[in-house]
Amino acid sequence: MQRFLACLTLLAIPVFMPAFASGEEPRRSIDWMTVGGDRGCQRYSEMTQINQDNVGQLEVAWTYHTGELDRVPQKIIECTPLIVDGVMYVTTGHRRVVALKGDTGEVLWEFDPMELDHPYPLASGGVNRGLAYWREKTGNKERIFHGTSDGRLFSLVPETGELDPKFGKNGVKDLREDVDRNLERLPYGPTSAPAVCGDRVVLGFSCGEGPGDAAPGDVRAFDVHTGRQLWAFRTVPEPGEFGNDTWEGDSWKNRGGANAWGGVSVDEERQLVFCGLGSAAFDFYGGDRKGKNLFANCTVAIDARTGQRVWHFQTLHHDLWDHDLPVYPNLITVEHAGKKIEAVAQVTKTGHVFLFNRETGKPLFEVKETPVPSSDVPGEQAWPTQPIPVKPPPFSVQHFDESNVTNIGKENRDFVLEKMRSLKRGPAYNPPSLEGTVVIPGYHGGANWSGASYDPETGLLYVNSNNVPNIITLAKADEDAPYDYQHRGYIQFLDQEGYPAIEPPWGQLSAIDLNAGTIRWQVPLGEYPELTARGIPQTGTETFGGTIVTAGGLVFIGGTKDEKFHAFNKQSGELLWEHQLDAGGYATPATYMVNGKQYVVIAAGGAGKLRTPAGDAFVAFALPD
Repeated sequence: MQRFLACLTLLAIPVFMPAFASGEEPRRSIDWMTVGGDRGCQRYSEMTQINQDNVGQLEVAWTYHTGELDRVPQKIIECTPLIVDGVMYVTTGHRRVVALKGDTGEVLWEFDPMELDHPYPLASGGVNRGLAYWREKTGNKERIFHGTSDGRLFSLVPETGELDPKFGKNGVKDLREDVDRNLERLPYGPTSAPAVCGDRVVLGFSCGEGPGDAAPGDVRAFDVHTGRQLWAFRTVPEPGEFGNDTWEGDSWKNRGGANAWGGVSVDEERQLVFCGLGSAAFDFYGGDRKGKNLFANCTVAIDARTGQRVWHFQTLHHDLWDHDLPVYPNLITVEHAGKKIEAVAQVTKTGHVFLFNRETGKPLFEVKETPVPSSDVPGEQAWPTQPIPVKPPPFSVQHFDESNVTNIGKENRDFVLEKMRSLKRGPAYNPPSLEGTVVIPGYHGGANWSGASYDPETGLLYVNSNNVPNIITLAKADEDAPYDYQHRGYIQFLDQEGYPAIEPPWGQLSAIDLNAGTIRWQVPLGEYPELTARGIPQTGTETFGGTIVTAGGLVFIGGTKDEKFHAFNKQSGELLWEHQLDAGGYATPATYMVNGKQYVVIAAGGAGKLRTPAGDAFVAFALPD
């Protein structure tokens, strides 16, 4: 059963003024109401109390421990907290929802979805990146929406954590309802936070992407009051629907993937929902799905009222590399030729930024269809060209060969050169092969679900990215298998010491000017102390967990394998402050104000794909009193 602790209702002083405007009293309470900060997911804060001059004084204000380190299996925390009216709402590694006082970390209530009966126990698992908050226009009703990877959507009362009995069945919506396929034994459910547009809660889903059976990746919307499905946007169109002709024959049937697993962003004024869609299943062989495969790997604008497509742009044709669009696009405003343009910025695993007009989907910088290598795998037809933006330049490495093999030591370099002899290597978009192909950027990007933040003051987009190649090797499937090929594992290309085979930086932070289409600066992100001790310049590390940016001139990010939380000068990329966390901060932080004091909070859960020790904390920082 649910466990409830004492609940406190915190009143926020009404907000009417810009924070810290000259000669004015600053706001007393400033929220972070979505995982993206605002519904358009700029991940920008106007607060200046913490700034470039004093960020070095930041200290831990409070720490909340989830108490889940002894639970098996250990789960990573990828949640970005919501803070509304001084109350913080978080999800733990085991998908519990906890409400905390934003200024002290004191627990107000807890909700554990695993204590409820679950109709699909075989489908449990997965991560959770956060919650959605909805408030009725009259302000009389509020709800917290929690989507879980086992295929459920919960509606909670923010004051108490109790389920709303009018939503779904006693507060729970079974997300396998309304789907015309049997999903009982298939992975299916949201891992990224829901989004709210008006009185609709919109979800993208995680589903299987392997060579076997997989659930559909449709984007779906539900009534916030009742849980009734309002619409579903079919991401693999059926006959008679736009885009079905991009699937040869009946290859669209029962096709999994093409899913918005990275979440969605919302333009409430236009009533539009935006998402970046993943690759079609199977990720690495497309001989049974010849064609461009719409709407896989597309940025899509959807009418939030009807679920109809408004526009789309495919950033990768006939994906063979698991280079899905891993995150919601950022809804921003840029200035081109002296004109303000409301735009959509989509970062990709391939290491590019695509910039679109928000209303039409037309690229704001030219995109060229560029010839790429063909496939020699029997039955495969790799698409002959791929769309490459002319501007901005790519923010991740676009080739791997003898010219950029690791340079951290002669033995490391010789080891990699020897291993490379049997592999296909060279440019990006080199198709998978039976002998083995180096994939660059690797499966973790480029960009990943960490996404990007945008500073409307400067026009800069901040994105952390990875430069770690993978090796993909296909193998003929068994005769009795219902598919032609499988792959030999998700293998990173590493040297004999376990470091990436490519020359550093292996992780970096980039500031990209979306007004000019240039890269303003790039710096290595993260450090291997043992390599620094050997006299090797900072290499960066793989990162998971993204940036936020503030009017105080700061970019905050954790994410690195060295388990540090950082603040950078947003104009120059200079590191101004860092704090050693007890476990890796593999989540995007949030910033907020309670009682006139600004805080920055990050989940420090460790573990996950970077395989560092697990933690169970949310850590909030503030300036000393």
